[in-house]
Amino acid sequence: MSERLTLFVDVILPVPIHQEFTYRVPFELNDHVQIGVRVVVPFGKSKLQTGIVTKIHEIVPSNYQTRFVEHILDEQPIVTATQLKFWSWIASYYMSAIGDVMNVALPSNFKLASESVIVLHPDFEEERTSLSERERQIIEALEIHESIDLKTVAEILNIKTIHPIIKSMMDRRIVLSIEELNQKFTPKTKLFVEIAPAFRNDDELQDTLTRLEHNKASYKQFEALMILLREAAFQENKLIPVEKNRLIDAGVSTSTLSSLQKKGIITMERYQIGRFDEMTAASNGFKPLSEAQNEALQELRASMEEFTTTLFHGVTGSGKTEVYAQLIQEQLDNGKQVLFLLPEIALTTQLIQRLSLYFGEQIGVYHSKFNQNERVEIWNHVLNNDPNKFRIILGARSSIFLPYQNLGLIIVDEEHEGSFKQFDPSPRYNARDAAIVLAHLTKAKVILGSATPSIESYYNAKSGKFGLVELNIRFGNISLPEVFIADVKLERKQKKMSSHFTSMLLDEMKVALEKDEQIILFQNRRGYTPLWSCEVCDWVPKCSNCDVSLTYHKFSNQLKCHYCGFIAAPMGSCGQCGSNRLNMLGFGTEKIEDELQLLFPDKVIKRLDFDSTRSKNAYETILNDFGDRKTHILVGTQMITKGLDFDNVSLVGVLDADQMLNRVDFRAFEKSFQMMTQVSGRAGRKFKRGKVVIQTGNPDNWVIQKVIEHNFVDFYQNEILERKNFFYPPFYKLVQFTLKHRDEHVLDEAANQLAAGLKAVFKERVLGPDYPVVRKINNLFLKTILIKIEREAPDKKVKERLQSIINEFYSVPLHKSIRISTDVDPV
Repeated sequence: MSERLTLFVDVILPVPIHQEFTYRVPFELNDHVQIGVRVVVPFGKSKLQTGIVTKIHEIVPSNYQTRFVEHILDEQPIVTATQLKFWSWIASYYMSAIGDVMNVALPSNFKLASESVIVLHPDFEEERTSLSERERQIIEALEIHESIDLKTVAEILNIKTIHPIIKSMMDRRIVLSIEELNQKFTPKTKLFVEIAPAFRNDDELQDTLTRLEHNKASYKQFEALMILLREAAFQENKLIPVEKNRLIDAGVSTSTLSSLQKKGIITMERYQIGRFDEMTAASNGFKPLSEAQNEALQELRASMEEFTTTLFHGVTGSGKTEVYAQLIQEQLDNGKQVLFLLPEIALTTQLIQRLSLYFGEQIGVYHSKFNQNERVEIWNHVLNNDPNKFRIILGARSSIFLPYQNLGLIIVDEEHEGSFKQFDPSPRYNARDAAIVLAHLTKAKVILGSATPSIESYYNAKSGKFGLVELNIRFGNISLPEVFIADVKLERKQKKMSSHFTSMLLDEMKVALEKDEQIILFQNRRGYTPLWSCEVCDWVPKCSNCDVSLTYHKFSNQLKCHYCGFIAAPMGSCGQCGSNRLNMLGFGTEKIEDELQLLFPDKVIKRLDFDSTRSKNAYETILNDFGDRKTHILVGTQMITKGLDFDNVSLVGVLDADQMLNRVDFRAFEKSFQMMTQVSGRAGRKFKRGKVVIQTGNPDNWVIQKVIEHNFVDFYQNEILERKNFFYPPFYKLVQFTLKHRDEHVLDEAANQLAAGLKAVFKERVLGPDYPVVRKINNLFLKTILIKIEREAPDKKVKERLQSIINEFYSVPLHKSIRISTDVDPV
């Protein structure tokens, strides 16, 4: 027993406040408190929260009376010292509350609060579980009320510290939290068959088989048992259960299995299937690299010796993934962990299939679509540095928050993608940039991979901050696709257009389909038509909550707002003048799909966008059908531009290049070039050169010309001059404040006052306040203030000064109702 010291702890709580909170440790917990463990503490009048200990000290707070830690939930830290430094950097750099960082970093099951609600776990079977008296009381209450909050649990048991009991019940799958229950992802389960324990003895099993074999009525049961034994594998001298469907495929009938189950010879249990249990086991053999790939691999190794971060600029179809696989294996051989970051969850499907051939169960997937139990399970594997499982984490941006113990390499694939940026809620971090900081903290290396790197990353590589390795040859020496321009204005004049398709695109589609080749069509707008308009008075139906027009969706026959989700029924007449002459203007993916069915009635056409992939397995099913050549034409939004690899796609069509190029955004040209180049790269990837048709009303646009030439370097040189001349990244850093309020006049006045405070310090670097393109969302008016700060300016001092100006702004009572969101490095 240690001496009776009065200890205090600083604790991060999952609340949107910038500071940490100090609590006193009861003497009996002195020996158990550690940095990185979770503690249950009182917060507010009667609320309990779960927080993370960041510091243990003996300094008595002078300005308030400390309250006691209620309980310590962990025997060992669940958050590492490196993670705490990383959280602190994110909070400081992105000007967010440390509690917001904790909220995004930890799975929900780690954050029980007094208002958390629990329900009985669907798999709970009372007769199989040994329960304490208190646990039995909780279950009886749940059987009456279905769900209860933790405050009620404390009242039922008449004790204050109920978190350890609830945690134990969650670990044993007796109860689960309502947050977990609401997850869209549900664990996959299958029915398995195994020999019952009483019949596993060799003699007993042999007697049973002999009896069944010599009885004509039960001969089918004998055959079924023999198939079961043949299919069952031995692992550590134990028979592994066999999936029921496998036995049925092998000729065993359901009725025969039922008979064996009634006799007690076999048992049938439903087990949860791991995400990767059906993947091919690791084959240990890598595909041979081409000469160009091998050269790139050697250059990457050399660059990783010299730089923490290396940009790997490889054209589409150059085989970057095979090079990554070699580097991953080298890290595994050295006992290291690897993080493979992807911009979107959707991209994991194909990549898992490819990497699992090499690494099998070494791969773990971590992202927000997984339920909380699975996320906690992966968290614990990574924390314990499991040598056999989840050495490679494949994930979206939240996977940077896992508790890596021995991280060797971070690969950021498609590093240019804006999806690495978190928009809402706070912290609005960029996972690519945060990964570079994480690598510095863990002494790991970073590879940023892309066929169309971001301007900032390429600038950092060319200026010597990052290493640079280029791979300019497609695998198998396949030529980059041939790009053609279809002039929409000209074809409209000549009346050659068929709806939204130029004659050039339609002719190429017919040729491809005749050869039984597949087609991808890209339109970066979902829905049927983006605009309804009255011919008489130009009235357009708008969202009642936002300052945007409603988009018509034919499948659901609804007008929808893509900002707040507002839905209205289609109207038969103009809401302003009463005319029934309403036109549908523009086109989205849904309309393209509809019109293609009329043009090619005997072909299978599928759509890949946010609306068609809402269900859990929809994305995988659509891609698998396309990969198996069951689908002839795939229409999609930017979801189809990223990292997909299909060997039978000979034609790609970009239906409306002008819509991308004409956006009000200093990155509009960069994003357009990236998107058109990436979607073009889906054509002709294996056996022959592909074709790309870009429909535009401005065929001489210089960005489109660079896409035709596949010339990223020329595009970069033009764009970097513009950025320098107009004080944009990478030469300046941007911080954007968005102010929101229901009353437009209150907002105007407040925005002007905040801008004045900022201009007093940052002078001409402050732009605004201005209304954004969409000036009202969800009944809140918006105004933005943009600050451009020289790259060389001391970042910490600048952020501290900005924060103090915001604090000063909120010291005025009238400003308390204004909401401000801060976006550092907006994309």
